[in-house]
Amino acid sequence: MPNMLEIERKFLVFSTDWGTARTIRPIEQGYLFISKERNMRIRRSADSYSLTLKVAATKLARHEVELPVESAKGRAMLDSLCVTPVIRKLRHVVEWAGKDWEIDVFEDDNAGLIVAEIELDDEDETFDLPRWVGPEVTGDTRFFNAALSTHPFKSWGVSYAELVADKSAQAIKQILST
Repeated sequence: MPNMLEIERKFLVFSTDWGTARTIRPIEQGYLFISKERNMRIRRSADSYSLTLKVAATKLARHEVELPVESAKGRAMLDSLCVTPVIRKLRHVVEWAGKDWEIDVFEDDNAGLIVAEIELDDEDETFDLPRWVGPEVTGDTRFFNAALSTHPFKSWGVSYAELVADKSAQAIKQILST
């Protein structure tokens, strides 16, 4: 099997002023198992279902294998086999400086959380940050969807504005200390 590596970086979002999205689609996903280094999810995106295995590779990269699943089986898996509550979000895909950004606006127990992701071809790839992108949260495992399914944003005890301010302050402190 060829190596299928997903390299992505995640950011909080300062504002919803990201312009017109190329696509907006609802996503539901649940986890069939979650461990420290790997997880498997079933996802419904629009009317399609997929089963995805992710295995940690490096800080920024994970091995990813995704397979389509017939709709009735996918729905049954979401409804009956997930070990955690299903995550619901609206995914906005926006192009910025020649790259696609996926902006997830979470619902239900993760309502209020907005995370932007960019997939890269290489861990050292440079890219332009849109003006609406806030502090980076790539290394913070709380922002993995698998983690959000077991410890949703509503249980963190902070507002989104407080979270963005805290992460921004941490980033500034780190820059000043180098």
